Amino acid sequence: MRADAARNLELLLTTGARMLAEDPATSIAAIAAEAGLDRRTVYRRFTSREELLSAVYEARLDAIEATIEAAGLREAPVPDALHRYVRGIVRVNRTWPTEVSRMRSDPEIWARRQRAVEEVDRFVKRATCEGFLRAGLPARWPGSVLGSLVRLSTKDLSVQNDAQAADVIVDTFLRAFGTSKAG
Repeated sequence: MRADAARNLELLLTTGARMLAEDPATSIAAIAAEAGLDRRTVYRRFTSREELLSAVYEARLDAIEATIEAAGLREAPVPDALHRYVRGIVRVNRTWPTEVSRMRSDPEIWARRQRAVEEVDRFVKRATCEGFLRAGLPARWPGSVLGSLVRLSTKDLSVQNDAQAADVIVDTFLRAFGTSKAG
């Protein structure tokens, strides 16, 4: 794909993610206009709104998977991995603010999402085993709360910077679930 075509596709998908998060009934024509692209160009790439929506979800999942990989959830020291993961996911949610529950309609996309959730759950278990998080909490509770904090930061733009948002989220999370080892 040419560089300009790749930029246009990313612009279309990020614009689509933002507009569909605001109004799930947004048309391809409205997304194309907002992105500054010719509607016919968009329709040549995506023949339906559902195809565009699927591409938005795929791009969001690509970004989530890249963030999980870059964070080093399996091998990096827990505090470093946690902060890198949260900072990256804040960025993903701000760039790709699509409604995750709508991913259920595509089994392949939903399975990828579930694998990402399982990877975070394994990290939380590792953090607990290594003494950074309190033991004895309900199995999915810490991960669910972490996800909720990240989603909240996406909606609360009073913390403009991804790094600042990550600092606040990690601090809040560790105060709720951390041990003295977590700092």
